[in-house]
Amino acid sequence: MVRRHELSDAQWQKIESLLPVNGRPGGQWADHRRVINGVLFRARTGVPWPDLPERYGPWQTVYERHRRWSADGTWQRILATLQIEADAADPDGALERKLDDEWAVNIDSTTCRAHQHAAGARHRPP
Repeated sequence: MVRRHELSDAQWQKIESLLPVNGRPGGQWADHRRVINGVLFRARTGVPWPDLPERYGPWQTVYERHRRWSADGTWQRILATLQIEADAADPDGALERKLDDEWAVNIDSTTCRAHQHAAGARHRPP
């Protein structure tokens, strides 16, 4: 059963080849798909890493893989490839123009006053 925040089979097939390959024996990675689903679950729900459900494996594994792939550019490479693929599927930009027409601008004029001590008031030693 695929949960709504997890990769479908079609989505997995698109990114599987973009992921690092397993190393030599003894240096094998945990299942990439399960780990990515754990990252997606955390991104969608905002839970702390230690609160990831057990179905994604040890939270430390999910955290370390996410951190490592952020540092080595794996996530960026996946995003760039998917963007190129999406652009190729819509070469005339019709979808982009449609989305631009539907966007609205929301300007927030909320102000927050700082305490006088945060506004450059004189500091005396205690």
